[in-house]
Amino acid sequence: MNQDRTAGTLRRLPVQKRSVERFERLLDACAELLDEVGYAALTTKEVARRAEVPIGTLYQFFSDKEGLIGALAARNLETFLERVAARLEHEEPEDISGIVDMTVDEFVTMRRTITGFGVVDFGAAGQDHTLEPALDNNTAVAERLRALTATLTGAQGNAELEIAVRVALECADSVLKLAFRTDPQGDSQLIAECKRVLNSYLNDRIRPLGN
Repeated sequence: MNQDRTAGTLRRLPVQKRSVERFERLLDACAELLDEVGYAALTTKEVARRAEVPIGTLYQFFSDKEGLIGALAARNLETFLERVAARLEHEEPEDISGIVDMTVDEFVTMRRTITGFGVVDFGAAGQDHTLEPALDNNTAVAERLRALTATLTGAQGNAELEIAVRVALECADSVLKLAFRTDPQGDSQLIAECKRVLNSYLNDRIRPLGN
């Protein structure tokens, strides 16, 4: 996890094994409490208590609640990218549709199974710069996804590709939020429609770029 991905409120990264374990316990406790009480009611004091870590230790790592949330969002993003990368390497999709389906599937799986992910995936509601101080959350995620998939699309460094991925991510974000508002496990029809919209748009925008 890179420090510059937490909007400047991560004080330091752990180095020693014991510190790493405490850091991860704090993030795990934060995720559990998000599912139990929500973002608004979350407090650093309760996170420290749940993690069985002194509150002073929490503040050694995080300057405030937003720093804690930022670190959790960054961990979520790294996990998501690792899962997508593993799928891409194992299944070797031959077209944009394969990449889209795998990416959406991994997000949906994480939403269904990862503690706290439904409250804070890659950023909390109303906190638009959780991952990067200079970028809104969706743009930061789009940049990472574009970098991950650029070699597969053959469109590295293309400004049009950057815009296309950003637009696609905004669409996916809206439709998937709707899917999970409709059904806590994600409405399957809306998830399928999300894939169809993304595939139609990105196949039109990216395929010519890769030629």
